[in-house]
Amino acid sequence: MLDIKLIRSDPEFVKSALLKKGEGYDIDAILKIDEERRQIIARADAMKAEQNAESRKMPQLKAAGQDVSQLMAEMKTLAAKIKECDNELTRLEEEQRNLLLELPNLPDKDVCGGGKENNVPVSYFGEAPKFDFQPKNHVDLCEKLHLIDYQRGAKLAGSGSWIYTGMGARLEWALLNFFISEHLNDGYELLLLPHMLNEECGLVAGQFPKFADEVFWIQNPTSTDRKFMLPTAETALVNLHRDEILNEDELPKKYIAYTPCYRREAGSYRSEERGMIRGHQFNKVEMVQYTTPEKSDEAFAELVGKAEKLVQKLGLHYRLSKLAAGDCSFSMARTYDIEVWIPSMGIYKEVSSASNARDYQARRGNIRFRDAEKKVRFAHTLNASGLATSRVLPAIVEQYQNADGSVTIPEVLRPYIGADRIPNC
Repeated sequence: MLDIKLIRSDPEFVKSALLKKGEGYDIDAILKIDEERRQIIARADAMKAEQNAESRKMPQLKAAGQDVSQLMAEMKTLAAKIKECDNELTRLEEEQRNLLLELPNLPDKDVCGGGKENNVPVSYFGEAPKFDFQPKNHVDLCEKLHLIDYQRGAKLAGSGSWIYTGMGARLEWALLNFFISEHLNDGYELLLLPHMLNEECGLVAGQFPKFADEVFWIQNPTSTDRKFMLPTAETALVNLHRDEILNEDELPKKYIAYTPCYRREAGSYRSEERGMIRGHQFNKVEMVQYTTPEKSDEAFAELVGKAEKLVQKLGLHYRLSKLAAGDCSFSMARTYDIEVWIPSMGIYKEVSSASNARDYQARRGNIRFRDAEKKVRFAHTLNASGLATSRVLPAIVEQYQNADGSVTIPEVLRPYIGADRIPNC
């Protein structure tokens, strides 16, 4: 959530920053409500001061034997007016909050405006593999090597679903274990989270209200209890310290979580998004940090570096891209994507987004810390995939395929699998 003080003090800056996201946002309505709200607060405070002053007179007048009936009637009228102000204030504050929830985060000053067309590659790792044979795409390879059962996955759960089988299941599990081991070695705390979350989690993360129709909702038929399936572990992790005040010496908080991710987005009909590139459920290890504003950039660099290190250790060719404002997610001030090369597509596909929300999510969730001077301030939250497997596995299968139809297993995964190759059946 944006700081209302910033909107009030520099509305033109906020408007120009929001334009970089590529949409128009009406902050004038927010400012109008804010002015009404402040006027009502001033009026209510004046009446409450008058009420307190008159209340102090009452015992003295009674002790002097004076008739206080007129004063009591006036105080009753005053109390009714105060109640009207309080009710109107509650209504305006709720309306203002709802409008603020609809505003995305402001992009950092160095983030350019526009959409994907303005994303900028920052660096590349390795070289795209060259083959002296006709390479296969990951769908054909996974079917031929019995790594993925797409047909039975669709039979069980519809399009956009698949089943890991045999060596495919072992490769998937090896990836998850490798990622988690790396994060634990770097001092991150592993959490196993609930997959069904309450609506407040989506509000704090910034996915609601705008994207409430992009998740799977679960309604308890015997009560009013309604939850949604987490679209990413970030949604839960950034709510861990909701409505808490941490001490500065507790920061940074560094968490990882493995979860399946559940998303309503359907598989694309485009040929380049066949197989596991896009689906309703996929596995991911997520990293989240809570830190101070002063350490925010340092934390972001760490998360980017950690995500890159995982892909580097897998020996995969990838590029690092800085996203334009319109391609950053709703809650984020800046995002770098790690994108692996998928040879059959001839394009790069994102396997990790490292993002900094600054204090945007903390304001929505009232997540604060007490600094060394005992001042209470909003924390900064950051996240990065570390990593999502549904595109890593296809990249491995395609980049490590051999002329005989087998696939070489990346060296770092061999201890988890007990083999160095997936043989051609």
